[in-house]
Amino acid sequence: MNKKILIVVLTLMVCVALVGGTLIFLKSNPPLEINMQATNENQHFAVVGFGNKGWGDIRVTDVAVNDYEDPQDSKIQVSNEVQGLVHTDDFQSEAAQPYRFHNFDEVTIQTGTSPPHDAESASKDEEIYGLNVIHNEEIRSIHIQYSYFGITLFEEVEISF
Repeated sequence: MNKKILIVVLTLMVCVALVGGTLIFLKSNPPLEINMQATNENQHFAVVGFGNKGWGDIRVTDVAVNDYEDPQDSKIQVSNEVQGLVHTDDFQSEAAQPYRFHNFDEVTIQTGTSPPHDAESASKDEEIYGLNVIHNEEIRSIHIQYSYFGITLFEEVEISF
């Protein structure tokens, strides 16, 4: 009987150590990598380029601005390295037509998409991602919540221009 209790306790300790170690590793090495940011003059619009340096896919689940306020609008832009990302506050504008804008639940950020490669090796086949955020006040920070292997992680981007 004592041997069974010892095995159960040791198994639980190993599980807790594995889960805890995984969480500490993900917090210190987040898979979402921010590789650029841009905004307009009054900072009511921002685009944040990002990619996935992890082993599994990422899904953005929520976006907030400044003091965790809901933005007026936000979309994920999917493009390629040759075309780049468009800086627009109107997803229906003529300039935005060649680009693809999606809601969060429609996009999975693939692995190996960060950072952008050099201009000589740029390809139309390599997808890049940008988070476009529109807000009725100046955007000082963007808070990105995302899911990675079922674990919820957070990234904060300070908009400094």
